[in-house]
Amino acid sequence: MPTKLYSSIFPSIFFLSLIFLFLYSTFLPLYTNNDSSSVPTNKFLPSSSPPCNLFKGHWVLDSTKGKPFYDDTCPFHRNAWNCLKNKRDNMGIINSWKWVPKDCKLERVDPWRFLGLMRNRNIGFVGDSLNENFLVSFLCILRVADEGAKKWKKKGAWRGAYFPKYNVTVAYHRAVLLAKYKWNPKQSVVSDEDELKGIYRVDVDILADEWSSIADFYHVLVFNTGHWWGYDKFPKETPLVFYRHGRPISPPLGLLNGFKVVLENMVHHIQKEVPKNTLKFWRLQSPRHFYGGDWNQNGSCLFDRPLEEDQLDLWFDPSNNGVNKEARTLNHLIKEAVQGTDIQLLDLTHLSEFRADAHPAIWLGKKDAVSIWGQDCMHWCLPGLPDTWVDILVQLIHNSFETG
Repeated sequence: MPTKLYSSIFPSIFFLSLIFLFLYSTFLPLYTNNDSSSVPTNKFLPSSSPPCNLFKGHWVLDSTKGKPFYDDTCPFHRNAWNCLKNKRDNMGIINSWKWVPKDCKLERVDPWRFLGLMRNRNIGFVGDSLNENFLVSFLCILRVADEGAKKWKKKGAWRGAYFPKYNVTVAYHRAVLLAKYKWNPKQSVVSDEDELKGIYRVDVDILADEWSSIADFYHVLVFNTGHWWGYDKFPKETPLVFYRHGRPISPPLGLLNGFKVVLENMVHHIQKEVPKNTLKFWRLQSPRHFYGGDWNQNGSCLFDRPLEEDQLDLWFDPSNNGVNKEARTLNHLIKEAVQGTDIQLLDLTHLSEFRADAHPAIWLGKKDAVSIWGQDCMHWCLPGLPDTWVDILVQLIHNSFETG
């Protein structure tokens, strides 16, 4: 009798043992820590929360919103954007507006957690001064988690910081067109009626030197270009002339077509030369808010609250031919250029279109700045709107590393 009972129970015990071993081997890796100082740490389990669109939503005035992480004493400030130091009006209100995405939550950055995630990794910004504006916000926020942060200018960087506690570098490479360009003065005077003073030669298939050798250094890259692609920067007396393979492109390209060709070449290079495991973003245009004229035509932005939703098209729709129309026009070309690549769009345009109230305007830190340069209705006060950009970028980086 015992023999029969044993023979009937044994298969069941054997089967249950196999199930236990399978479950043990499956879930053990999830609870095992691989401690290594030579590779980035802080890996996360895949997030179970559904993805959401952080770029669509609305602004709410929130008196309970936490104070900015930094003030006018941040050592990484650029004077013209240091609106607290420059005594800009309404800074308390400017920083009380909170971006609320539709159908999802935007978390405020946790600098300690984020630098822990990025340990032994580097983040690079490449483009024009709006990416520098973005960078300064980022550096000042991250510094609260590592006050030993040091200024860093290597590998062609315009400016940046090294965070020694986490072995993280965050830096900006100034390359306003992304492609290489240089001034070629006029060689001879044909006639007094000829207004051409010279040309800016743009080699559409050559990278600007400032970022030509950074592909293997950064683990996250944020690109942009756009604010220099206007006739206010390159009028007919000093135009852009586009070259390919060392020769002028024929027939000559206009400004927008030249922008499109440069985008195609830069995106091709990024796809070919930047490592596949590098997280790549392309930040869409940061809108300007010049009212009554462009920056060199006494344009102004002395607003005390954000624009309303129904005002945005009037300001920014290209069909209205306003002074701020270029952002949406260039965005369309950028979206076409990166389609089908692994470059993620960082679409900060819409949420920024509302914030006519958040520019340095006349508070530029120098007595004669406005009379010389006009109001600054293009860059942003710090602390200010770019702090929200940081929240969004950090959440996207978290999501990418968690699900990657």
